[in-house]
This record gives sequence, C-alpha cells and structure tokens, in this order.
Amino acid sequence: MKKTVILIIVLAVIAMWGISQYNGLVTGQESVNTAWSNVENQYQRRADLIPNLVNTVKGYAEHEKGTFEAVVEARSKATSIKIDANNLTEEKLKEFQAAQGDVTNALSRLIAISENYPELKANENFKELQAQLEGTENRIAVERRNFNEAARTYNTTIRQFPRNIIAGIGGFNARPYFEAAEGSEKAPEVKF
Repeated sequence: MKKTVILIIVLAVIAMWGISQYNGLVTGQESVNTAWSNVENQYQRRADLIPNLVNTVKGYAEHEKGTFEAVVEARSKATSIKIDANNLTEEKLKEFQAAQGDVTNALSRLIAISENYPELKANENFKELQAQLEGTENRIAVERRNFNEAARTYNTTIRQFPRNIIAGIGGFNARPYFEAAEGSEKAPEVKF
C-alpha cells in the first residue's frame, strides 16, 4: 500500500513537471508568434504608406513612371507573400525578406528622385509621409530584432535537456531568424 502511494506521488510529480514544461514551450511558441505578428504589422504599415507617397511624388515627377511602377510592383509582390507564424520556415522567411528588400530598394529610388525636385521636398504631405516611412522602417528594424530575440529564446528552450524530449513529443520545432540581406554590408549606390 505504501509503495503504491509513493508510486502515485512520483507519477503525479512527473506528470505535473511534464505539463509545466509543455506549457512553458507553448508560451515560448506564442511569444514567437506574437513577435512575428508585430513584424507583419509594421511591414503592412509600410505597404499602406507607399501608395500615398507614390501619388505625392507622382504629381511632381510624372516622367519617372518606371520608378513608380517598380515601387507599386514591389509592394504588390511583398504584400502577396503570406507566412503563417506556425509554419515559418527558413525558405519562406528568405522569400519574404527578398520581397521586402525589393520594396526597400524601390523606395530608395523613389526617395532619391525627390532630391531632384526642391518643390517636392518642401511639400508638407511629402515631408510627413517621408517621416512616417522613416519611422516605420525603424519600427520594422525593432520588431525584427524582437522577433529574433523571441526565436532565439524559444529555440534555446526547445534544445535544452530535458525540454528537448517534451519538445520532440509535442512537435515543437525551431524557428528561423531574420538575417541581413546578401550584400547589405555594402552601402547602396545611388545614381541619378
């Protein structure tokens, strides 16, 4: 009888420990999902600002049609890529990053065009949109860093013993990180 009680207590302690570990992994996974949602939110904010910025510049620089089309096309491509935080793979993240990089490059060309139009640079709408876009780019950088931190914490947790056993049983997989785009170590060259 005494051995049965001890066995039940030991099994209960092991079960409670297992449940606690599993719940900790779920919490970590949800932190990564939340961080990913915040990244997407900031990219959507940027996508929403782009049409206003393009239309403002378009009024001053109608002959720059190719640049406008490139910005709109890059935005369209970037917003068409949807990644579910639960199925976030390294390949999908690289595709997403490449599309967002195209948007950044197209926007850089658009902003460079504004340098040729002093009256555009003085336009209050343009200045406000440019400030909002710069702020959004900073927010994107912060949210990407937060996502990488959440992914690092989560990935470390699921690899540590004995949680790795619970993670394997529960189907918890490592999450990829945002990485610098290839060639980003070099300053971009702006040509007019």
